[in-house]
Amino acid sequence: MLSKGLVRSALLGAVVGMLAVGAQAQPMPKATKDYKAAPAGAYALDPAHTGVIARVPHLGFSFEVFRFTTVSGALTWDPANPGADSLNVTLDPKSLTTAPTGSVDFAAELTGDKFLNVAKFPTATFVSKAFHQVDATHGKVDGDLTIMGVTQPATFDVELVGAGQFGPRTVIGVTARTMVDLKNLGLPPFIQGPVELVIDTEFDKKPS
Repeated sequence: MLSKGLVRSALLGAVVGMLAVGAQAQPMPKATKDYKAAPAGAYALDPAHTGVIARVPHLGFSFEVFRFTTVSGALTWDPANPGADSLNVTLDPKSLTTAPTGSVDFAAELTGDKFLNVAKFPTATFVSKAFHQVDATHGKVDGDLTIMGVTQPATFDVELVGAGQFGPRTVIGVTARTMVDLKNLGLPPFIQGPVELVIDTEFDKKPS
């Protein structure tokens, strides 16, 4: 007779084998470099696949890199009519994270009243005004960027990473970059030079 341990091992092996066969039977999603693979409609930013990075000059020696982890957004997308496209994004500055700095809570300091003052300015936003196609995988999005209550024009250089079906989801993924002038934000004078914002994100099409 087989021991209970051997029976359990055989059953486990059978289950693993069935899962492996099932995984092989499911085709892997394949993104394309074709923006038309994302059909017209309303899309929502996927926060689980979004990163917002700020690269801040460190007194001319290097760049400090900060990440914001809480962001939401809505995209109206029509690949055949850029004039109908629109984008609204809201970021929570309290979600700022920094590299470990020993006993100093650097993130708390940066979000305090001497810097981002998130108690007074709890959100940062971008509202688009125009979409401009450059080529099949690049474009520009003009709009208003509001940080610490100050609104200034901003243009994001956008690169298509991939679009298409991801299982039941219709996805369009992009990388976007812009430079932000700090002069009018009321920050300490030692924070100089423009800040580069880098956004990597996916948008999921909402059900019709």
